[in-house]
Amino acid sequence: MTMREKLELLQRKRADSEQGGGAERIQAQHDKHKMTARERLDALLDPGSFVELDRFVTHRSTDFGLGEEQYLGDGVVTGHGRIDGRPVFVFSQDFTVFGGSLSETNAEKICKVMDLAVRTGAPIVGLNDSGGARIQEGVASLGGYAEIFLRNTLASGVVPQISAVLGPCAGGAVYSPAITDFVFMVRGVSYMFVTGPGVVKTVTHEDVDFEKLGGADVHGAISGIAHFVHDTELESLAAIRAVLSYLPSNNLDSPPVTPTDDPADRRDEALLEVIPDNPTQPYDMHDVIRRVVDGGVFFEVQPDFGANLLVGFARLGGRSVGVVANQPAVLAGVLDSNASVKGARFIRLCDAFNVPLVTFEDVPGFLPGVAQEHGGIIKHGAKLLYAYCEATVPKLTVITRKAYGGAYDVMSSKHIRGDYNVAWPTAEIAVMGPKGAVEILDKGEATEQREAEYRERFAHPYLAAARGFLDDIIDPRDTRPRLIAALVTLASKRDRNPPKKHGNIPL
Repeated sequence: MTMREKLELLQRKRADSEQGGGAERIQAQHDKHKMTARERLDALLDPGSFVELDRFVTHRSTDFGLGEEQYLGDGVVTGHGRIDGRPVFVFSQDFTVFGGSLSETNAEKICKVMDLAVRTGAPIVGLNDSGGARIQEGVASLGGYAEIFLRNTLASGVVPQISAVLGPCAGGAVYSPAITDFVFMVRGVSYMFVTGPGVVKTVTHEDVDFEKLGGADVHGAISGIAHFVHDTELESLAAIRAVLSYLPSNNLDSPPVTPTDDPADRRDEALLEVIPDNPTQPYDMHDVIRRVVDGGVFFEVQPDFGANLLVGFARLGGRSVGVVANQPAVLAGVLDSNASVKGARFIRLCDAFNVPLVTFEDVPGFLPGVAQEHGGIIKHGAKLLYAYCEATVPKLTVITRKAYGGAYDVMSSKHIRGDYNVAWPTAEIAVMGPKGAVEILDKGEATEQREAEYRERFAHPYLAAARGFLDDIIDPRDTRPRLIAALVTLASKRDRNPPKKHGNIPL
């Protein structure tokens, strides 16, 4: 063959590889309101930046007639591209080829880009849409999953790992997304479960459909597995780009700094009206956060799970920060098991990738009750405490109102290496709330007079400030400029934990 003939053959093969399982199966994918593997990559990555790897790989199995049906790429598209000009490695499972099932070669392709991501210090984004392990390949397929799980674990805290579940994800396949930093799901399209509805009915006699067992809203609000839930795949892919804009490419880099038109010295008069005069009246902590951060943009993570604690990303003076905030509008901002686990995982993510932490505190304590105690509130609350104690990134805390009991200690207090701790004049810092304290002290029912006396004597920020547990008591209007100035000062912070293999967080 001449060079031109060989090039023509190459072009035909490349074109074949881009057809996946063929036009009929692609149409079936579209009929389910799902994008194809390549369409997803086109939407995720900067235009024209995708470089494909291993497009000519085919499976090696000949069992059950499988050898008679081969497709270039073998059901997964892998390679690298750019998001906002920064390199990322990607894999996108192709449901049109054997249902996106994982084969030995399929797994090898995924492992190759994961290894490259770690070696080059770039994020890895996995777009999952698979029927699970390829049955015809038996243990080779199972071994492929284990190889991926190992790489997920070794890459954890080294490069950001993001999983988008854009179709079924069942059995052992669910554990790869579960190990990664963020899980994205789409309503009506995404499903995750260890065992499907049929097996559940056989074993437990529970009659449940795919949506109620492992749909996007279930994992977004009940299990907490999904960090982001969207109505369309395009929304989900756009959100992945947004998340990566707040994170560095790896654990050795600093988060990107984004120019902002929002003045660093901006004061906001509305912050004087946020806190109600009645100390038991709720308010929305979003109103505080958005009036402080750049452009009022707060990119919230897990908004529907453990809603009494807010976590998410924002920018202050162009610098990325991780925000952790009690939410007085939900359960009075009390800490419970779900909120504690949610906060702990987010804090550890920020610490792993050098993102400073800003805490807005208004917490009456940990949620009491038999259900919480039996559900392990001690263990789960300890996770939040452990995460704050372990974190070595700059830690800034603003106490807006209540900071009672052990929850005061846990929420990034000065005692657990808080770097910059301030309070508004409305802050109430004490062992417990006035009513409960007076009932114990007086051994009877609390009166309004005694509660007022307790509040005047103990429930204010000045005792803590007198001992140096607060760096200052500030005008709420100055919150933004104070935090930005602190971030600039702490940018060169050096802190490290004692040498060890790893700690033993209370899992």
